[in-house]
Amino acid sequence: MYKVERAIIMAAGKGTRMRPVTLHTPKPLVKVNGKRMIDSVIEALHKNGISEIYIVVGYLKDQFEILPKEYENVKLIENPFYDTCNNISSLYVARDYIENAIILDGDQIIYHEKILAPEFDRSGYNAVWTDDETEEWLMTVEKGIVTSCSRTGGKGGWQLYSVSRWNEADGKRLKHHLELEFNEKYNRQIYWDDVVMFCHADEYELGIRPMNADDVIEIDNLEELIALDGSYKDM
Repeated sequence: MYKVERAIIMAAGKGTRMRPVTLHTPKPLVKVNGKRMIDSVIEALHKNGISEIYIVVGYLKDQFEILPKEYENVKLIENPFYDTCNNISSLYVARDYIENAIILDGDQIIYHEKILAPEFDRSGYNAVWTDDETEEWLMTVEKGIVTSCSRTGGKGGWQLYSVSRWNEADGKRLKHHLELEFNEKYNRQIYWDDVVMFCHADEYELGIRPMNADDVIEIDNLEELIALDGSYKDM
């Protein structure tokens, strides 16, 4: 078994689909029923004994400076490319910390901290089985190994969530591939997940961490925010 030693929280994006709420507040710092989304992430990490935390910031970065004051062992990493590149740039600037790490987004709400448990036997993503049609990334898994992934979704597969764990060897491999795609190929308009799922899929043997759909909520847009917190309906 491997064990997570640190966490990388992706929090550099502009959250345009949640405007006007995010015009003056970065999405991970938006409060849902009185609590910032990123707090649910940090607190769940702490409950699992993961205290070395790196938060990648970009948009309205100054507002995140309160977090290292509120939480010990939290460090901010600035992503100077957030406005011109996709989120591959955020993991690229944090690439020195990927080994034995859990990578997750700051703009989600963790309801059950057990899904961030530090022990794992194979690098890979948290996932929820779905029989229904979905437009989210959908993985095919055979004998515990991810064999393919569909960007356009489908049904009858494992929906990928933005929580993943990487052991030392795969972390080094991912760092190398990020540098290759970002620096040498100048492939900067992709998601970082594209690197392992599509660009270099044959060099990874990923597994999944099954969970339930109600363990975490990823809020993608204003309508989904209003559904959770009606105080935003008049914005």
